[in-house]
Amino acid sequence: YGGMGLDFSYSIAVAEELGNIRCGGVPMAIGVQAGMATPALTRFGSEELKKQFLVPTIAGDSVACLGISEAGAGSDVANIKTTAVRKGDEYVINGGKMWTTSGCQADWMCLLANTSEGPPHQNKSLICLPMNLPGVHVAKRIDKLGMRSSDTAQIFFEDVRVPSKNLIGEEGKGFMYQMLQFQEERLWGVATVLTPLETIIQETIDYTRQRKVFDQPVLHNQAVHFRLAELATEVELLRSLLHRAVALYVEGNDVTKFASMAKLKAGRLAREVTDNCLQFWGGMGFTSEVLVSRFYRDLRLMSIGGGTDETMLSIICKYMETLPSK
Repeated sequence: YGGMGLDFSYSIAVAEELGNIRCGGVPMAIGVQAGMATPALTRFGSEELKKQFLVPTIAGDSVACLGISEAGAGSDVANIKTTAVRKGDEYVINGGKMWTTSGCQADWMCLLANTSEGPPHQNKSLICLPMNLPGVHVAKRIDKLGMRSSDTAQIFFEDVRVPSKNLIGEEGKGFMYQMLQFQEERLWGVATVLTPLETIIQETIDYTRQRKVFDQPVLHNQAVHFRLAELATEVELLRSLLHRAVALYVEGNDVTKFASMAKLKAGRLAREVTDNCLQFWGGMGFTSEVLVSRFYRDLRLMSIGGGTDETMLSIICKYMETLPSK
């Protein structure tokens, strides 16, 4: 379909390298294209759907977005309200999506919608939705704290008619397909923060070596250089966890637990590194002139997007069998 046929570890290598871009929004937008909106289509879509949507997306001729979150259902995917009712050879879609990355410019959406009245984990389907259809309304571009170079949209659907052949895989399997997509999304997200965190630590070392307080470089304070050493160690531990999860995933294993652990750690470590390093920059860290302040804003999303820290903890607990099953 135009790709190189390489395994997922190569996507992670790309994601780590994209971390050299000095903002979070661009790697995130690429990640939506490569690891969030397309895995289910690649794995379960028909040949016709792959030719129509996957081929131009891989080529970069089409922009994809992922329609999961809603105003009342973010991490709680099972609680989405958007419906796709089958009428003849079409689905009629009504509802709306929120926090949709690239939604203002996307050519098509990988949409999760309720296609029946059944149990919440068995009544959902993934559908390839062209964004130029009548009834698709991009309501607004959301003004965000960080990731400001990446557009995020609120979108409404009003009697949008989509051919039933645009269904990805089987009807009612959408929730399961999306959980599989989340594995790749979360691993990609973790990979994209590793290089920025290393960069922030190194730039903080360079700055505190030059900046003097009480006639000595800030870096020469034991509290500062010990803390930077601890943070650098934490980043390497996160990299090891990520690479272990990716290796298991490439072998065909379910890595939901490890992906959730890595996502949880990445979100918390991103907050810890950027906050600690910004402190060492003093007043300069509170300006828009330095990278640490941008990543302080951009990487804050890591603990929210793609499942909150609290959601990751719940998933980990379930895999550890510390919570009762429903």
